[in-house]
Amino acid sequence: MNGKRKRGELRIYLGAAPGVGKTFAMLGEAHRRRDRGTDVVVGLVETHGRDRTAALLDGLEQLPRRPAHHGAEPAELDVDALLARRPEVAVVDELAHTNAPGSRNAQRWQDVEELLDAGIDVLSTVNVQHLASLNDVVERITGVAQRETVPDEVVRRAEQLELVDITPEALRRRLAHGNVYAAHKIDAALGNYFRVGNLTALRELALLWLADQVDVALQRYRSEQHITDTWETRERVVVAISGGPESETLIRRGRRVALRAGADLLVVHVLRGDGLAGASPQLVTGFRRVAEDLGATFHTVVGDDVPTALLEFARGVNATQLVLGTSRRPRLTRVFAEGIGSAVTQASGPIDVHMVTHEEARRGPRWRPAHNALSRHRRLAGWLLALLLPGAVTGLGLVGHADMGFSTDLIAFLLATVLVALVGGVGPSVVAAFLGAGLLNFFLTPPRYSLAVAGPENLIALVAMLVVAVLVAVVVDRAARLAVQGARARTEAALLASYARTVLTSPHPVARLLEKVRENFGLESVALLERREGEWTRVACVGPRPCDEPDDADVDVPVTADVHLALRGRALPAGDQRALEAAAGQAVLALRHQRMAAEAAEAQRRAETTELRTALLSAVGHDLRTPLTSIKAAVGSLRDPDLRLSAGDTAELLEAVEVSVDRLTGLIDNLLDSSRLATGAIAPHLRAVTYDEVVARALAGIDERAAVAVDVAEHLPPVLADLGLLERVVANVVDNALRHGRPTPRRAAGGTTADEPEVAIRASAYGDRVELRVVDHGQGLPKHANETAFAPFQRLGDRDATPGVGLGLSVAKGFMEAMGGTIAAEDTPGGGLTVVLSLPVARLVVA
Repeated sequence: MNGKRKRGELRIYLGAAPGVGKTFAMLGEAHRRRDRGTDVVVGLVETHGRDRTAALLDGLEQLPRRPAHHGAEPAELDVDALLARRPEVAVVDELAHTNAPGSRNAQRWQDVEELLDAGIDVLSTVNVQHLASLNDVVERITGVAQRETVPDEVVRRAEQLELVDITPEALRRRLAHGNVYAAHKIDAALGNYFRVGNLTALRELALLWLADQVDVALQRYRSEQHITDTWETRERVVVAISGGPESETLIRRGRRVALRAGADLLVVHVLRGDGLAGASPQLVTGFRRVAEDLGATFHTVVGDDVPTALLEFARGVNATQLVLGTSRRPRLTRVFAEGIGSAVTQASGPIDVHMVTHEEARRGPRWRPAHNALSRHRRLAGWLLALLLPGAVTGLGLVGHADMGFSTDLIAFLLATVLVALVGGVGPSVVAAFLGAGLLNFFLTPPRYSLAVAGPENLIALVAMLVVAVLVAVVVDRAARLAVQGARARTEAALLASYARTVLTSPHPVARLLEKVRENFGLESVALLERREGEWTRVACVGPRPCDEPDDADVDVPVTADVHLALRGRALPAGDQRALEAAAGQAVLALRHQRMAAEAAEAQRRAETTELRTALLSAVGHDLRTPLTSIKAAVGSLRDPDLRLSAGDTAELLEAVEVSVDRLTGLIDNLLDSSRLATGAIAPHLRAVTYDEVVARALAGIDERAAVAVDVAEHLPPVLADLGLLERVVANVVDNALRHGRPTPRRAAGGTTADEPEVAIRASAYGDRVELRVVDHGQGLPKHANETAFAPFQRLGDRDATPGVGLGLSVAKGFMEAMGGTIAAEDTPGGGLTVVLSLPVARLVVA
């Protein structure tokens, strides 16, 4: 066969609890496939001592397990052997199992992924408590924390997912008969994890999780096959709301319909595409809360054709029932244009439509006077033209009556009326139309100077002029209103974008956001108020005389029952309410983020303090006890009157006391230096010093038996440093290198050999800096640990038992940074660690 083999298929047997029969079902499938001639190999199956499960392994080829790291039990799946054997089907039990340390992969599902990538089909098992998304839920139900989990996505990708189900009572009987656990574990299991309530809850979790996966698979199939027809595989009720006062009634009625049908409830609000008309965002937010409180999901779709958008949404979620409110429009209006309910009902197809009556239907639509969108100057100009233009046209008609006919006069008056409509809107245009019709009839229409009309065509012309005037005025007025709404929408969008940027980018988002609100709306002060234990508290404010309570505000914008935005300075129009509500919401969001960041920082600080304290107590406790024990033992020996000591023994004991005291002194010095660094009490006195002088002073306190090779030329330029601090730095770094460096043979007195660490100290100048390198050939640092080596209480990952609390390099780093220098760790070629001290060259000032 040419080409790369396709990925293998995964079949998972899902169970609600151990003992339901997952492994039994999996092995049964393995036997069926083997009997059909399929090459089946058992990679790993856990029988847990169950005889019936073990019996099913007879007749199936089994690969030996790979011994775990250090020979620990149990042995793990041998992935390499399976890949080499390359069967058609591999049986691998317990997908969520965590492999032993040293295994090829951390978890078994990763082993299975390798087999699938190699084109091998896999049969496996998993319990619902091991699914990552349900792990915490299962812990709350059973009180048992599951340490082994498998990502949900791994299980979802399985080509076949089969639920192995059994009633809680049957599982408890199976457990009591000894078919699941050994006899000594049965009573404890029945009384704890395997209680009826626990098993019922776990069973429901497994069924619901699997149902969701089946639903996702169905939606994916329908999308791939471009199927838009409703398949009534699961009841779903969609409630369509307009945002009007009847919306809450519809949501609650839809909830009752969904409960009776055992269905999911979805609430949808259709927003027109232009965004210039629709319900108040505040009302829609309230209806969203109602829907969520009733267990429904809330959705918003955009569409100019409401019935089409509504049905597309319903078909997209595979809805079976649709709940609509009866129309509030009068019957006469519905004669000319069918309502949304009628249009949806006719095109719904298999979706059942419920038309719900409500109180608002009896009241009919609420007519509100439209706000005149034209400016005051345009309206004044329109009224002026309405009075002047008809007279002007009449004068022209009288002057040129001999050369102009009735049709010319009519067009002139019609043009004047249209001009008035374009400028002034409905009112002036109607006046201009009536005035023009009257003047045309009286002065220019036979019989003249009379209001009588000679022919029907003249009457039709006059009526047409009036109708055209009204229609043009209505179009102009609507266009002006939409233009105003569009401009307001653009302004609101710009404000909201500005507020969002402020929240995301400003270091003090709450105060900056309130300041922007004050600037945008020309206010005196803006305050964010929060009620705590019945008392109002100013969380943040800008401007003079901020409000202490919502009642003190000129404009009060409630965000929640306990959080208000209080504005002082002037009353604002209702049209600004939406932008203010959005700003208030952004302010609350920024406040919550700010508090969460502060809480996280405080929690991190406490955790670091606790970790530091724990490390300090652990390290200092050991390193204080060791030298004190040595001192006590030596002093006790020296004071023991029954112990006769030679001069050499006495000198050795005194030396031991001195060494232990030196260790204690170094420990105390490092602790004090670390404390001074933490409080910022280090004030270096910088002057020109040379590295050869510093190294000599630092090595004076080092054991003279230590093998330290120094290569620091005297001609190197001096560096700007504090002599005492730099001496401590070099001493700490060299001491660290001596303790962790690789021992090298050294000839001791009497011809014997001893092991001593070897450290090299070298210095060189690079540009305007001079570097000192302390090189050892010890074990070095683990990979990627060069930065953490200078953290407090780091002792090569605490892998050895060398003395010291791990403060030497930390203190050295603090001192170097205080002097304006740097310290870094590098790998020594051939193995080991090189610590590089870099300081700027001291510029000599010539008088």
